[in-house]
Amino acid sequence: MFKNMGTYDRIARVAVGLILGGLYLGGVVEGTVAIVLAVVGVVMIGTSAVGFCPAYLPFKFSTKSEK
Repeated sequence: MFKNMGTYDRIARVAVGLILGGLYLGGVVEGTVAIVLAVVGVVMIGTSAVGFCPAYLPFKFSTKSEK
């Protein structure tokens, strides 16, 4: 598996994932919305950790700079 996410993309995903996790853990959102946001937050942090986003593949998109 190759990496297709750049540094800023990964930082933004971690930030959004932490915010969504905080909303879930803080009890700000409830019910089904809370579960969906928690799952999205975990997926965002996970994809950032590995540097690969499967949603980018069909579009042949990459935020990683070519050096």
